[in-house]
Parts: sequence; structure tokens; C-alpha cells
Amino acid sequence: MIPFSTLLVFVMTSVLFTVAPGPDVVFLVAQGATRGRKAGLFTALGLSAGNLVHTLGAALGLSVVFRTSALAFSAVKFAGAAYLLFLAWKTVRKKPARTGEEAPAPPRGHTLFARGFLMNVLNPKVALFFLAFLPQFASPDAGPVWSQMAILGLVFTAQVVVVFGAIGLCAGSISPWLPRGRDSRIGRALDWIIGGVYAALALRLVLAQR
Repeated sequence: MIPFSTLLVFVMTSVLFTVAPGPDVVFLVAQGATRGRKAGLFTALGLSAGNLVHTLGAALGLSVVFRTSALAFSAVKFAGAAYLLFLAWKTVRKKPARTGEEAPAPPRGHTLFARGFLMNVLNPKVALFFLAFLPQFASPDAGPVWSQMAILGLVFTAQVVVVFGAIGLCAGSISPWLPRGRDSRIGRALDWIIGGVYAALALRLVLAQR
């Protein structure tokens, strides 16, 4: 069993890593600020769920593939970059609504969840982080290492739900203050800014090294 003191240090360290500015946080804030509190919350849940995949990979040793295989690492990171560029394209290609037309319906909860999930899973750097981070708090004296890593991963994911959920809701709180009309010049400029954020995240992922 993992000692309580070890678990406490793990949680404190995990929170510090979670709140540190990174691609997931930038993506989360962008979704919440432009689409509202619901979008921020569902995106946070999707990003958090992605950590479960990385936990499984680390516990079973599958994430070692990303550390040892340049091909696997590159394949996943380019898939992630392509997905972000797709989101950027969808954002900037929106056409202004004509007078009298209703604005397009915002993405549903499951779509926002899926976006966050894919954003996290298609980042091999996160897989390598779990592979390097979780074993530091596991000890052979406390039982099977793989089961300890699984527990630690679940704890990490739980605190991400709380932290990211709070960030997503806070970001969503400023959404009503932003221009929402599709025929607004400021609104169109905002679309291009958000699209640029997605493109920048894609470039950052492409340039990532093992």
C-alpha cells in the first residue's frame, strides 16, 4: 500500500504540474472563454479522461514505445498536430451570419469532451511524462509497481478533474463578455485569434522532442 505521506507529496506535486501553463491549459482556456462554462467543463473532463489512457500505458509499460521508437513518437505527435490544425481551420472558416440568420448551434457536450480527450491522448509528451513521473512515487516494498502506478494515475486524474474543471468554469465565466455575433468584426477577429492559438499548439507539438 502506498504510504499516506508519499501520496500527499504526490498530490501536491501533481497539482503544481497541472496548473503550470501548458498546451492543455491553453486549449482549455480557449474553449471555455469562447464557448462558455459548459464548454470549459466538458473540455476539462475530456482532457482529464485522456490521462487514464496514459496511466494505462505507463502501468503496462506501453508508453516505453514512445521513448524507444522515434517512429511511434512522431506518428502520434503529427496526428495530434493535424487534429489541432483541423480545429484551427474549422474556427477560421466560419462565415459571418447574414442578417436575420441564427448563429450555428455550439458543439454538444460529447463533442467538446472528445476534443479534450483527443487533445490529451494525441500528445506523446504526456505519455512520456506519466512514464517518468509515476514510478518516482512507487516502491517495490509497497506491492506490485504496476498497481501502484495505476492508483497514482487515478489520483492524478482526479485532481486534474478538480483543477481543470475550476479553470474551465472560470474561463467560461468571461465568455458572456466577449463578442458572440458572427457578423461582428471583433467576433471574427476573435475567431482568427483562437485559430492562431490552435495552430501555435500544433507547431509546438510538431517541434516536440523525446
